[in-house]
Amino acid sequence: MNPRRIPSQILGQIGLWLSVLVIVSPAILFFLWMASLSLKFEIDNAAYPPVFFPEHIAWKNYADVVASNRFLTYFMNSLIVTGAATGLAMLVGVPAGYGIARMAAHKSAVVILIARITPGLSYLIPLFLLFQWLGLLGTLVPQIIIHLVVTVPIVIWIMIGYFETTPLELEEAALIDGATRWQVFRHVALPIARPGLAVAFILAVIFSWNNFVFGIVLAGRETRTLPVAVYNMISFDQLSWGPLAAAALIVTAPVLLLTVMAQRQIVAGLTAGAVKGG
Repeated sequence: MNPRRIPSQILGQIGLWLSVLVIVSPAILFFLWMASLSLKFEIDNAAYPPVFFPEHIAWKNYADVVASNRFLTYFMNSLIVTGAATGLAMLVGVPAGYGIARMAAHKSAVVILIARITPGLSYLIPLFLLFQWLGLLGTLVPQIIIHLVVTVPIVIWIMIGYFETTPLELEEAALIDGATRWQVFRHVALPIARPGLAVAFILAVIFSWNNFVFGIVLAGRETRTLPVAVYNMISFDQLSWGPLAAAALIVTAPVLLLTVMAQRQIVAGLTAGAVKGG
């Protein structure tokens, strides 16, 4: 190794980390400030100059959020809607992505891409009228169905890209040994595609869990999801920053924990195509 290249490599690493710090630091700062708001009493939240580290921690904010506003009910609603929408999206999207990739159906892939980039509001009005005609408004069923409009294209598009990078030799060998196409998909393709499955699952959960517009239009008083519940905490008469920040952190926590636990699979899934294509 040329000794003269070592300083340039070190400078390159330093520049990379500084760039990452500049890009990530605003998000980290906002998250930490939200955490600070959730742990302060209102007198500290309204203080000037701002107080970042409070003398007394207001755990009461979290207790008030959980104990009031039917928060646990809305939390269960979010779990049901997100779990059902993600599960159905994986059940439909993974085989669809495999079929499109193996048949090289590029036109179908373009249709999926168009469905993915089309704003969800484009589907909201006709589906709202349909659910109203069926008498399903105010239940969890419309929210689960309309979340599929978002989650299914995500899963299909990710799995198309991943299955296109997986080797065909193992599948061809299984077919020669007498396996059916379904057996090849189940026992050969799916185990290889585990990182891609993790990425598709995490992104589907994130998009479904954080969806706000569908919930505020289709949900009833008892079927609101967490983003809608947090929005309803905002009023013109009084705005309590501590409970509001605590509620926002509670909404963020499940997705954040899931992402942290599956970060290795996510990185492997996102980089698999680049590595195999090199």
